[in-house]
Amino acid sequence: MNRETTNRIRYVLEDVLPPFLRDSGVFRWAAKRVWGDHISHLARFRERAPFLSAEEYAELYRNHPRVHEGTDNSAACIDRIVGSIEGESVCDVGCGTGALLSRIQSAHPNLARLVGVDFVIDDASSLAGIEYVAAKVERLPFADGEFDTVICTHVIEHILDYRQAIAELRRIARRQLIIVVPREREYRYTFNPHFNFFPYTHSFLRAVHPVPPTFVCEDIGRDIFYMEDRQATN
Repeated sequence: MNRETTNRIRYVLEDVLPPFLRDSGVFRWAAKRVWGDHISHLARFRERAPFLSAEEYAELYRNHPRVHEGTDNSAACIDRIVGSIEGESVCDVGCGTGALLSRIQSAHPNLARLVGVDFVIDDASSLAGIEYVAAKVERLPFADGEFDTVICTHVIEHILDYRQAIAELRRIARRQLIIVVPREREYRYTFNPHFNFFPYTHSFLRAVHPVPPTFVCEDIGRDIFYMEDRQATN
């Protein structure tokens, strides 16, 4: 299933169904017809977020079904990211399968360095010409300003300490930082293991406070595309 299809489904589930129904046992019953008991596991996962062990966190993600084939990004988001690359070095934090890195590599074949980071890199590590590093976004093993462009798509919503994650992304970005998050409302029962929810563009701007003087923040479909000029900030 691609992002465009799930966005249409999300519109109905998040914006059409009333909250009292989304948080009800009736919705949980219907959702179980699709995902079984995993829908209840996700709800407990979020409820216990401040107390989760590293093993509990990893186990949930190991058992979580993959909804999107290849990438969580829509075609419009990918085009926007690929067209916004600056400099000769790029790092994609939370690279997943490496699908976005492959698109960047095809569009910018002269990049001197292309790096993908994820806490599990099995899917992506076989792609040629791309360096992969296993790490968490809250503790990135790179020097300050090591990459001209740093990208992080559909990751911040999964991170409990998202302010530390954003601080790390800013630290390693020399010229430009691009972040994409879903524009999404929080409900008790959902089909994803998200901790953080940004229903409006300004909701995300509060998360990235302090906002630098030069930035772009816009809706692309049901996603929020954020880009800041690190040269103007540093």
